[in-house]
Amino acid sequence: MGVMKWLVTSVFLCISSQVAAQSGFELSQFSATSKTVFLKWTRYVGAESYRISTALTSSPNDTIGFVLFGPNTLLGSISYLSQGVEYIFTVEALDGSQRVLSSASINATTAPDRMDPIQTIKPKNSKTLIVEFNLKNGVSQYIIRVEDKQGFFREDRVSSSPAEITNLTPYTEYTLSIMAVSSAGRSQPSTPVTGKTVLPPPQFFTSSPTNDSIVVSWAPVDNAVQYTVSIHKFGFNTEIKYNTSDTNLTVSGLEAGLLYMIKSSAWDPIGRNGEDSLYKNQTTRPPAPSSVNVEQNVTCNTTSTSCILPVGCGELHTFQVIASNEAGPSYPSIPVVFITFPCPPEFLAHAPSSDGNCTLTWNRVPYADKYEAFIKTGDGSEENCNTTSNNCTYRCLCGHTYLMSVLAFNEAGSSPHGKVINYTTVPCCPENVAVSAVSTDTLEITWTASLGAELYETTAADALEVILCNDTAPVCALSDLSCDRAYSVVVTPCNDISGCNRACKAHTKDTAPCAPSNLQLTLQNSTVSVSWTANNRKANYTVTADGDGVRHICTTSGNSCNITDLSCGSIYEFSVSAASAAGPSLPSYTKSHETEPCCPMNITVDQVTEAMTNVTWSQAKGAHSFITSLTSPRGHARCHTQDSHCLMGCITCGTNYSVTMETYSPSGHMSTCTYQGFSSSPCCPSGVKLYRTTDNSFQVYWRSTGGQHSIIAELLGSNNSYNCTALPGQNSCSIGNIQCGDVFHVIVAPLTVEGKKILFCPQRLYSVTCLGSSIGTVIYRGKRSLD
Repeated sequence: MGVMKWLVTSVFLCISSQVAAQSGFELSQFSATSKTVFLKWTRYVGAESYRISTALTSSPNDTIGFVLFGPNTLLGSISYLSQGVEYIFTVEALDGSQRVLSSASINATTAPDRMDPIQTIKPKNSKTLIVEFNLKNGVSQYIIRVEDKQGFFREDRVSSSPAEITNLTPYTEYTLSIMAVSSAGRSQPSTPVTGKTVLPPPQFFTSSPTNDSIVVSWAPVDNAVQYTVSIHKFGFNTEIKYNTSDTNLTVSGLEAGLLYMIKSSAWDPIGRNGEDSLYKNQTTRPPAPSSVNVEQNVTCNTTSTSCILPVGCGELHTFQVIASNEAGPSYPSIPVVFITFPCPPEFLAHAPSSDGNCTLTWNRVPYADKYEAFIKTGDGSEENCNTTSNNCTYRCLCGHTYLMSVLAFNEAGSSPHGKVINYTTVPCCPENVAVSAVSTDTLEITWTASLGAELYETTAADALEVILCNDTAPVCALSDLSCDRAYSVVVTPCNDISGCNRACKAHTKDTAPCAPSNLQLTLQNSTVSVSWTANNRKANYTVTADGDGVRHICTTSGNSCNITDLSCGSIYEFSVSAASAAGPSLPSYTKSHETEPCCPMNITVDQVTEAMTNVTWSQAKGAHSFITSLTSPRGHARCHTQDSHCLMGCITCGTNYSVTMETYSPSGHMSTCTYQGFSSSPCCPSGVKLYRTTDNSFQVYWRSTGGQHSIIAELLGSNNSYNCTALPGQNSCSIGNIQCGDVFHVIVAPLTVEGKKILFCPQRLYSVTCLGSSIGTVIYRGKRSLD
């Protein structure tokens, strides 16, 4: 092998720089041809260039060339190598100073060298070409590439020469090239050569019109200019070939009753014979019989006393006998008239009649004395009818086929058998017809399959419409029927021969009632009056109201109904449906109704101050907001809230109030609720004053409220507390043994019936000084609330 003079490199892929984590540096073979090896490598971070060197594996240290690539090249090729040789390739990642940062090596072998062109191409048949080529050392397999001008492309793998290329198109030119394959890859395709398949065999037909000839005919073969037909007589070694440009050939002069084997082929314009067809066998017709004698006498010569003469049916003959001897003939005998047997009756016809009887008629024939009709059924039974007329009545059943013939009789015998006619009666009417409603607008009809029926025509009709269903099965569904109608249902059996039996009885069936419409709801307290439009002849109606997991129902035969005892604060779905003996209707469209919200079960009124109360209440189903009112002749208080409590001011002390509430649902429905009355607390006394009296005592004064409650006065000091009580109507009370030098909160409040002090009355603040051991000055410090 000579020393490599230069290296040619190609750069196939450039990848833009990207930041990546440092990984192993790898080199791999991308592909190889006989002169070029394609290599790819991984990016090495920091590399400014890549150097690929190559050497023979037999001398790995003798570099025969190298190539430099830029930092973004990761795929390249080295060309002008030797075919089928193993090399070692080394890639080195270099920095800017051409120092080696990392390296990797692989061994790779170049593919085989380009093959010589295919030596010969010859057709085997119209779809197969045989190719011959020179074998190549070190190659285990070959690829033959097949192409045509219409875009056909295929590659076949073969192992030796010659090789067959199959499944091609007849009379088509192909371009063929060959490639050698080894473990390193495939060689470049050889120089292409062309080959053409031959014409396909004609598709021919044969016949023998005479006992000495065979006719061969075929469809034209595209591109054929001539045809060859070969005929080989079975059992002989001779073969005769005929050439023609026509598409048919008559071969004469053949032997009668012999088997001949025939094949054909077509020739193209350049004189190539196409693929031979398979042999087809054809026998010539048998030889005609010989020594055939036909005699017909109109006279009869005999030496006996009888003679046979041929006669036909329905003929009148006059016979005379003449005796002869050597002297001559005698006078004719007295003529004898003879009538032959009658001819068979013609123009047989049948006519159906009532009550399951049919009539067979025919034309009278000459010289017939009587007739006998034969009526045979499909089950093998037979009925005979003897008559002197030209008709016969017989029992005919539905769904049967009858075979009928007629013989004529006279003294000479019966007529020959004449024409046999058949008559098929109409199919039988179905039995066990059942009509049932499977939905509000659909009837299902079932029946037992009837004799002679091939198809069933099912109709449902009323005064306004007819619904039709045709089916071969003994079941039918008629849908899209109108509600609350009486339909007449008829199942009519039919067949192609006798038509349909229109005498089957009808079955009446009502459809389900119509769904109620125009649903209206009217609220009356806890009762909802439901009304609707009813368009049914006769039906019962059921109204349902569903809500809170409970269903309320009312029924009626009219067009309105009341649903009672509905729960407050609930939403009900109302619908109405109709029912009759024909079944239930579809339900009406639903309407929703919201009942009035419930009233709270419990309400509590607590007085917070002399003029303010806190009202609380329990939850109320369906209530969204509340208006609570406290009403009295002396005034009223009111609050509007979504909560379950509210504060109300403007309360007058010592007053009886009525307690009412209005609850509202989210949609605006309202309920009025009334509760037990509320009495405000007694009024707190006003004008409270504290006066010093003798013996360290105080006298507490106030303006009388005029109420019916006792009054308690309290002095609450930092060290001591004192109190006194006044009866209803009194306006003062005395407190003794007061300790001086303290500040007192003075509270005057009425007592409840239970003896409890009203807690929200105001207090007054007094300072009491000492004068020696006695009370000194009483100083009013102001009025303040209890807290």
